[in-house]
Amino acid sequence: MSAPLVKVLHRLQELFHNVVSALEAMMLFPSLFRGLSHRKRKPFLGAHWRRRTLDDFADEVETLFTKPLSTPKMLEMSEKIRAQFRHCLQNSPVCMLPSYNHALPTGSETGTFLALDVGGSTFRVALIELHGRDEEMRIVKVASSYIDNSVKLLEGTQFFDWMAGHIENMLKDVGTDYGRGDVALPMGLSWSFPIDQTSLGSGLMIHMGKGFHCSNGTVGQELGDLLIQSCRKRDLNVAMAAIVNDSSAALLSRAYVDPKTRMSLILGTGTNMAIHFPVHEIGRSKFGMRPEGWFDYAKHVIINSEMSMFGGGVLPMTRWDDVLNRTHLRPDYQPLEYMITGRYLGEVVRLIIVEAVETAGLFGGDLPHSMREAYSFDTSIVAFIEEDSSASMSASAALLQKQHTFPSFPPVEDLRFIRRVCQVVSRRAAAYLATAIHSMWCLSNDVESSTSPSVSDNLVKESPEITVVESGESAKNLSIACDGTVINKYPGFRDTCQSYLDQLSEQSHNTAGSAIRLEPAPESAILGAAVAVAVAVADKAERQS
Repeated sequence: MSAPLVKVLHRLQELFHNVVSALEAMMLFPSLFRGLSHRKRKPFLGAHWRRRTLDDFADEVETLFTKPLSTPKMLEMSEKIRAQFRHCLQNSPVCMLPSYNHALPTGSETGTFLALDVGGSTFRVALIELHGRDEEMRIVKVASSYIDNSVKLLEGTQFFDWMAGHIENMLKDVGTDYGRGDVALPMGLSWSFPIDQTSLGSGLMIHMGKGFHCSNGTVGQELGDLLIQSCRKRDLNVAMAAIVNDSSAALLSRAYVDPKTRMSLILGTGTNMAIHFPVHEIGRSKFGMRPEGWFDYAKHVIINSEMSMFGGGVLPMTRWDDVLNRTHLRPDYQPLEYMITGRYLGEVVRLIIVEAVETAGLFGGDLPHSMREAYSFDTSIVAFIEEDSSASMSASAALLQKQHTFPSFPPVEDLRFIRRVCQVVSRRAAAYLATAIHSMWCLSNDVESSTSPSVSDNLVKESPEITVVESGESAKNLSIACDGTVINKYPGFRDTCQSYLDQLSEQSHNTAGSAIRLEPAPESAILGAAVAVAVAVADKAERQS
């Protein structure tokens, strides 16, 4: 069979699968596909569809979401996810990816550095002063610019010219000669897009996505050079010293002030984790082309885990998760992300609401038209309703009325049902996150224990290259740098996750007496970019001396 014919057959198979998924979704949630008609609806005749009270339905939802959350079951899930981590450490091209950041900060690095943070909607530029671990990192000046559609449409080098203009304006506001002297101002970049990284401070442009056009005409060119050339047009003397992603930046920013930091967590719209991991435990093919001698001095490296991709076939799903997954553009691609992140928590709640309208009389059996659209129930609404502990829940009613048009304010019984749903959905998210974190922690303990010294003196040793925890037991005490709107701003979420982590660590056979602490890492993107530069400068000076 010819290759083109195979490709056509494969596409037909995908099309058939998508059509079947859509039909299943229509059967499960018919109100999503109805027009504006308010005529009486016929109840759906299906396995899960029966008339019941809101309280009965809420009990079922709570049971389905919390049944997997016993400590023994979570420990079993943690072990299975750990096996997935181990497998991907050896050969996966899409996750457990080693960066070029091999050294963690000692806390003795000092200096003034330019830090840039390019995200999907915001560009921030800052001047950062580091004065050592005993003093707080100082943001001398930070400027933030919204990346609107006109900026996203800038082609090729025009986008970097736009960045350079904002860098120049920020440095002018500082009122000094930073970036104008004979010695280049070291610069670090937190870049939230894929690149083909070739060294700590360089990487080749690839297609950016997210509506950005600046990769048009620049694919294959060096990212740092593109920005430096734009800066030179404005007579700015800067040098790109480090390019990091958001999870690496979070780890570095927290490790500068807390030597127990070995992992970082990003949990907002999406999720990811980074971990400082022994080089010899990673498949050599995953490192690509490294500079000659890199493996001689890099004994550990920060790994970009792409944690969102794990948990498939391990983390139990409800029927609402199944609908979300099957109707997703990339089903099964990010199993963990679909159940714990800000992008999807609201959608899971919405799907439950849809069924409650159909079968339990929520909102009088009439779903607002605006809520029939996928992803129309934002996670910020979920957080607000969950936090509303008032008897009347009038604030929640007003918010719902503002976001979605109701004939009248929803009755308090309906609001209490939704609050209960929000609570169990976020609780499961915190528990599944804790399970994944625990799995990564146990993996780290396994490999670090196998390579730790036989004589333990329970001391933290600092060297110019890296802070090393000497004791196997001390290595089990871990701080995790946390950034993102869900982990740091969703009411009670971090505390709930911490509680589950405590339970898991207490029951783990190889982690007795150990602790994991989730620690906020505010402004981690710009502070982490600055720390990455400081570490790179210090490491280069050390190896040249």
